[in-house]
Amino acid sequence: MSLCCRHERCLQRVDALAEMSVKAFELVPAVERDLLMGDKARINIECIECCGKHLYVGTNDCFIHHFLLDEVTSSKGKLTYSAQKLLHKYLGLKKPVTELHAASALERLIVLCDGIVFLVDMVTLETVPSAAGGGAKIRGVTTFCINENPVNGDPFCVEMGVLSSKRRTVQIFMVYEDRVQLVKEVTTPEQPCAVSVDGYFLCLALTTQYMILNYKTGASQDLFPYNSEERRPIVKRIGREEFLLAAPGGLGMFANAEGASQRAPVNWSESVIGATVCFPYVVALDESFITIHSMLDQQLKQTVSFRDGHILQDFEGKVILASTKAVYVLVPLPLEGQIQDLLASHRVEEALILLEGAQRNIPKDKFQILHKRILQQAGFIQFGQLQFLEAKEHFRRGQLDVRELISLYPLLLPASSSFTRCHPPLHGFADLNHLAQGDQEKVLKCKKFLISYLGEVRSTEVANGCREDVDTALLKLYAEQDHESLLDLLAADNACLLSDSIPWLEKYHKYFALGLLYHYNGQNSAALQLWIRVVDGDLQDSTRADLYEYIVDFLCTCSDLDLVWKYAGWALQKDPIIGVHIFTKRLIGKDQSELKPDDVVIYLEKHSQALLLYLEYLVLERRIQKEKFHTHLAVLYLERVLSLLSKSPTDEKQLHGARERLQALLRESNLYRVQFLLGKIEKCEQLLLERATLHGKLEEHDKALHILVHKLRDFPSAEAFCIWASSYRDSAYRQQLFHLLLGVYLDGIPSGKPQTAAGGGSGDLEMAAVDLLNRHGEVFDAVRVLRMLPEGWSLQLLRPFLGRAVRASMHTCRTSQIAVGLARSENLQLLHDRLKERRKPIFVSEKKGCHLCHNTFSEPDVVCLPGGVPVHTHCVAQRVRDPLTKRQLTNSSKHT
Repeated sequence: MSLCCRHERCLQRVDALAEMSVKAFELVPAVERDLLMGDKARINIECIECCGKHLYVGTNDCFIHHFLLDEVTSSKGKLTYSAQKLLHKYLGLKKPVTELHAASALERLIVLCDGIVFLVDMVTLETVPSAAGGGAKIRGVTTFCINENPVNGDPFCVEMGVLSSKRRTVQIFMVYEDRVQLVKEVTTPEQPCAVSVDGYFLCLALTTQYMILNYKTGASQDLFPYNSEERRPIVKRIGREEFLLAAPGGLGMFANAEGASQRAPVNWSESVIGATVCFPYVVALDESFITIHSMLDQQLKQTVSFRDGHILQDFEGKVILASTKAVYVLVPLPLEGQIQDLLASHRVEEALILLEGAQRNIPKDKFQILHKRILQQAGFIQFGQLQFLEAKEHFRRGQLDVRELISLYPLLLPASSSFTRCHPPLHGFADLNHLAQGDQEKVLKCKKFLISYLGEVRSTEVANGCREDVDTALLKLYAEQDHESLLDLLAADNACLLSDSIPWLEKYHKYFALGLLYHYNGQNSAALQLWIRVVDGDLQDSTRADLYEYIVDFLCTCSDLDLVWKYAGWALQKDPIIGVHIFTKRLIGKDQSELKPDDVVIYLEKHSQALLLYLEYLVLERRIQKEKFHTHLAVLYLERVLSLLSKSPTDEKQLHGARERLQALLRESNLYRVQFLLGKIEKCEQLLLERATLHGKLEEHDKALHILVHKLRDFPSAEAFCIWASSYRDSAYRQQLFHLLLGVYLDGIPSGKPQTAAGGGSGDLEMAAVDLLNRHGEVFDAVRVLRMLPEGWSLQLLRPFLGRAVRASMHTCRTSQIAVGLARSENLQLLHDRLKERRKPIFVSEKKGCHLCHNTFSEPDVVCLPGGVPVHTHCVAQRVRDPLTKRQLTNSSKHT
């Protein structure tokens, strides 16, 4: 009853995991019951060994059966086995054959039967007799194992670890063709039950615990406890210095030679009786099932029902199982098929873990191809689940041809695209509508993802060779979704196909964007025509509210002058103030096509406001030094002023501004035709200030000052005129102008005493003259002014002027004296420096004579003339009388 309950629980476990399983292996019969034992029902299989195609089976009746296994692949690709019995042999011990191990290099089978280890010929199955001087049998053995990582370099020798039934030891034997030799015996703390050997390392299952023992150094490491009386221990070497152990709690534990575990354990049945590794899987056998766990994520992947199983072993990657009556091979299915099964059930992460974990078992080139394809498939699975971040990462790593993704979206690929989808297909979607099943929210999310993905990859290697398809698809999505990046795409370098893009942009009323595309493709005229229709209201597009200004800026930079002349008129009619920017904001340089100012002026004759702005640009900004432009601008300014004067009532604010512009030009420009302008305003008594400026340009300063003083009575303007007219001239010229102005003031004053301001017009002139002197006293020649002033004027009235004049005169005198003193000091210093530089030793002697008296020198005191000529001091005093000559002499005492 208890066995039935346990079996029922196992079935329930299988059913619960059925949905999670993946078919990684297939159980294939190898040796059927009839072939092994015929009609002998009491014969049971005790052990098996496989070496290449040769299978050896040990039975409970002390027989060894030898079979030849051939792999047969059906037309559908399914693998089966065909077994042929070659021989069977009775060993004569009347006990079960407990263990078999092949030593192919020696052509021997190592057999354990009735506690005895001995050698059997692999071909004849005859027991090998002992060699002279050595035995070929080991007695009292409970189990043994072969060292698959031998430390002995002899290729014709097999290393073997043996457990004794009577001693707490592990014995290391060397097995030769006809003898065995004990080379090492290691004592253990408890009776060992199972052993596995790798190099110098022994992995042991003792009575109460597992341990690692280095039989060369004697170092040991306890692993974890277990009870050998409750369950059968499992110690299985799975790789270099790595072992698989059955731990308490139904765990399969991994341990390396240092006693550490570098892999997570697998959770298998507590009643497991055998286990092995077929990377990347752990295969375990219990009383009713074969369970297959992944070493990569420790998950249960497959469960296979297998009744009465009691042997599970692997032979060079071939996993063989045996019940008591038959032998089976657990055939691993192709890795790609396993991965595709996982992907079909949308278990993406498991599929990728399996693929990457199995990399070491796949040739590099094949793995790279398979890896890319699986990543791409995984990406589409996650894309269908709206897991866009994961999908994008898998597309990136899998180097997906981005057109595979674009092709899911109807009409996005250009009609001229030659792309065809991958075969076999990477996904099962016909298109986006099929994927979304009418869910428009899902469609929108997928489109947003594609916009993001294409925006990222269009400038990378992913888009190489298909840039036109990518950019055109992106343009269509931007237009459809009214995306802000549409203009950025078209304003920069792009590969959008014009023929495919035009109808799409027109459909969504993206005329400004279409104009940009025309421009990028060199069709500027088509772009301008389209934009003008939008500005005129013939087409509707709200992309840019300032489209008119954009067209003007576009024409500013357009190198096709024919287009500029063609569309400038339209722009000027819309708004002459902005339209003239076509000409005034046009860059001037070698790379910019030049518009001749003369041609522009002629063109703008019909647009007076624009013409005025353009002439201001030429004259005031570019500072073009041409008389006709300056004269033309002055005439336009003058005509504007005259027009405002003729209106009634006059707009004083506008008139003031217009006159200021005219006056500024008349003052600052030296290129306009003065007489021409003077003739136009000669009879206009309202423009006297402008007439005065023109007279000043003609150097007719007396006429100008007469207008300002006597007609306008504008004394501040008269002073300003003198300052302006004498700018950039010397002080004498300015002095002359101010004296002239003073004379004009004085000419209007009757001779006699000065009058007060209440005395009438002459009083104003007197005060103006006094103010002029007091404000600009430093400009005047004080002596000349005193001669000009009427005798009746009081000095008190002129006190500020006279005080300033005296101070200025004294300052000038003192400054001159200082300058003379400094000049003399500098001259003296230079003479001293010169003599210092030219001074050399003067040699005098009784044999050398004076150049003036020709007598010899009797004492060392001499005078050196220029040129270094020594003479007597008294000769110099007599001959040299000129003070200048004396200053040139240099006294110098020299001693011979």
